[in-house]
Amino acid sequence: RTTAGEIEWSFYPEEAPQTVRNFVRLAESGYFNGNYVHRVVPNFVIQDGDPTGSGSGGPGYSIRCEYNQLRYDPGMVGMALSGKDTGGSQWFITHSPQPHLNGRYTIFARVTRGMDVVHRTVQGDRILSVEILK
Repeated sequence: RTTAGEIEWSFYPEEAPQTVRNFVRLAESGYFNGNYVHRVVPNFVIQDGDPTGSGSGGPGYSIRCEYNQLRYDPGMVGMALSGKDTGGSQWFITHSPQPHLNGRYTIFARVTRGMDVVHRTVQGDRILSVEILK
């Protein structure tokens, strides 16, 4: 749930098991609740997962990249990085196809409902809560 509306996605546990586990653990702990969407680039991505709101914060640890054969089509959820194996909590959703990201950033989910919300999200919108449905 965001201030712009609700976004649902489905995880890819087979393609990115560690990344999915990491996101679920953070979400279940309330880590994302109240975070500001710190980056929006029209026709590219929205990005969140930084509790400082600066774009440089994270959970205090990093996870390994899990490159896979999935492609960055609209609505793909990827792990943001500052270099190989530096993911942690920052994630992004693509607005449009982004083939230059393929094989360079772990894809761990796909938006299944709420792409209209993704498109109207602006920098400064907030994540109200994240609920993991099993």
